[in-house]
Amino acid sequence: MDAHAMFDTAGPRAQRWIRIITVLSVLGILGLFALAYYRFYASGALAPSTWLTFTEPGTIRYLGTALKNTMLAAAAAGAMALPLGLLLALGRLSRKILPLRWLCTGIIELFRAIPVLLVIYVFMFALPAYGIETGTFTKLVIPITLCAAATLAEVFRAGVLALPRGQTEAGLSIGLTDGQTFRTIVLPQALRIVIPALVAQAVIVVKDTAFGYVVSYAELLQSGRVLIANTGDLVQTYLVVTIIYILVNVLISWGARALDRRMGRTGARRMSLAAPNRMGGIA
Repeated sequence: MDAHAMFDTAGPRAQRWIRIITVLSVLGILGLFALAYYRFYASGALAPSTWLTFTEPGTIRYLGTALKNTMLAAAAAGAMALPLGLLLALGRLSRKILPLRWLCTGIIELFRAIPVLLVIYVFMFALPAYGIETGTFTKLVIPITLCAAATLAEVFRAGVLALPRGQTEAGLSIGLTDGQTFRTIVLPQALRIVIPALVAQAVIVVKDTAFGYVVSYAELLQSGRVLIANTGDLVQTYLVVTIIYILVNVLISWGARALDRRMGRTGARRMSLAAPNRMGGIA
């Protein structure tokens, strides 16, 4: 649907007010940052001597280990959430097996509705009460996986439903089965559509590992809390941890853009190879 069908185009006066409000908002945000910097500088929290801790090899190794633990937990959760989310999406899209559709819909809605932290508490307190004990890593990764998979299922389903019905009909018309049509035509195009949403979910998974402090898993935030307890450098430690998170998320975005370009080139190459067949060439 065209956006102009839903919203009227702003006139000259409205555009002028939009620019004024935008400028005022940016100035306000910059003012808040300047005020925060001044307060920290006046209190001595940003003095060069307070950053010496982060130049010591032991601190660097400690934060490096914390980063490795964070990425390990995020990678494990993402590796399990992707296929699980796809399976849940396929189950919810099923038109022939209604019980499977209902089951997958219930699972998706359940884990989309409850917070990750609540699921972690279930693994920490509820399951052990029934004799089900899991390790620290599992108590963090499995709840993140379940909640991420539910969100990814809806992402995949939206990507499939966004494709024109003609794509499926074209595959069926040349003799492909439903499964072959989905695997070779529908799914590759749906994945291309949902890449931005997958990147956003990957960033959320990385941030959700910060709940490691609940189960005493030594990820970045938990390690930062321990570092603060030993050095007292609260502002410096949280700034360093924040910068690390930002760099990780930027790298994820760069990787996603590279994947998107690669998928675009692959799709274009396949279309060029298939062109002779469509034009009556050798099949």
